[in-house]
Amino acid sequence: EVQLVESGGGLVRAGGSLRLSCAASGFTFDDYARGWFRQAPGKEREWVSCISSSDGTTYYADSVKGRFTISSDNAKNTAYLQMNSLKPEDTAVYYCAAGSKCSWYSDGYHYWGQGTQVTVSS
Repeated sequence: EVQLVESGGGLVRAGGSLRLSCAASGFTFDDYARGWFRQAPGKEREWVSCISSSDGTTYYADSVKGRFTISSDNAKNTAYLQMNSLKPEDTAVYYCAAGSKCSWYSDGYHYWGQGTQVTVSS
């Protein structure tokens, strides 16, 4: 069974850090582009970051560039999102996804996790 399971969310103060994990099972994660999205209450799902399957190139939304870092541990079949200097506007449910290539659009991804809540207090 194909599955993506996120973990690592929680409540943190502004300026703090969290590391999200996305563990894949049932398929080889690094055969796919690995993306992170987020969705805040009342807002559309927003692309955050992606790491390419072809060459490991990383991409970031302008809103998180310089603060977030995406990485992948192929031996663990897991992707990560290190989030530093968190702001209240980063509060959202964060989702990981696997797709054929990095894309800003959620319909470009085949598999999705269930999401993990990140709340940043001011």
